[in-house]
Amino acid sequence: MIKRFKQLGAWRMTGIVVLSSLLLTSPVTADTQSGKNDRPYDGKLLRLSEILGAIHYLRALCGANEEQLWRSQMQELLNAEGSTALRRVKLVKSFNKGYRGFRRTYRNCTQPANLAINRFMTEGAAIAETLVKQNK
Repeated sequence: MIKRFKQLGAWRMTGIVVLSSLLLTSPVTADTQSGKNDRPYDGKLLRLSEILGAIHYLRALCGANEEQLWRSQMQELLNAEGSTALRRVKLVKSFNKGYRGFRRTYRNCTQPANLAINRFMTEGAAIAETLVKQNK
């Protein structure tokens, strides 16, 4: 039952991330062409990227057998939001920060690692839902 809940939570967050990346996609404006590529939701987007990196590492460590699911979700965000090289670098840096931070902390799947996964799933889903609502 717990495993099924985790799988449903993973797919719920995956769907939300994909949906948010589609809704956040916007045409390149004069601001992005002139180098002003910050957007009001960038803080949340960077946090979501960091969470995706952490989940990518932790789910694999705990045997979720999802292969590249979370890296693919990050690629979706990059495709939608990486309109400039600077934006792509920031997003990738956040993803890697999440991944590397937990790679240094956890070598085995432990109860705290599973707790972190659950917290990140909840936080990531909440951020993605907020981004979708704000950008409708």
